[in-house]
Amino acid sequence: MRTLDEILIASAKRHKHLCPRQVLGARMGLFAAELLGIELPSRDKRLLVISETDGCAVDGLIAATGCRIGSRTLRIQDFGKVAATFADTYTEETIRIIPRQDARLVAFAHARGSSNRWEAMLLGYQVIPLPELFVVQRVKLDMPLSEIINRPGRKAICEICEEEIINGREVVNNGVVLCIACAGESYYHHCSADFLPVGLFDRTRKL
Repeated sequence: MRTLDEILIASAKRHKHLCPRQVLGARMGLFAAELLGIELPSRDKRLLVISETDGCAVDGLIAATGCRIGSRTLRIQDFGKVAATFADTYTEETIRIIPRQDARLVAFAHARGSSNRWEAMLLGYQVIPLPELFVVQRVKLDMPLSEIINRPGRKAICEICEEEIINGREVVNNGVVLCIACAGESYYHHCSADFLPVGLFDRTRKL
């Protein structure tokens, strides 16, 4: 297993600099692996990470765990929290880790020579004992792990938009196969009933 320093160097390279939340993400990943008994970096898809932010902490999580969105071992549920859930896909043991509410104050106590609050958090988060830095909760996912990660090759066609759906993400409503967007949970809406010809798309024109 790599050292924290090695992991933070890798995270900083990905992120273009090192910040306190990357340190939190990295240490959350290391702590979770220790508690679940999983070797890092994960190469066999045994570890699934669900991050509750899409910000800086994610780069720390990636550097520590080796989990990635492209390998379907990292998911983002953007609740705006520096928190993450870690699931052992072999045993289905699942834990959620969040920083303690007084983590910033504890960081100041561990980095008294720091020139400012940001530096105190950056340095303090690296040395605070893990039980003083994080809260660990045992949790159960609302969706079975088998439905989250084990449907490669499965395809369906939405009966409304006729777009292809992969990995079992279709919704069946009264016998009708729908994509999640057509089922009413879309994150976008169409601005026009017409499709834009790609070659004629005018980026200067307001839609």
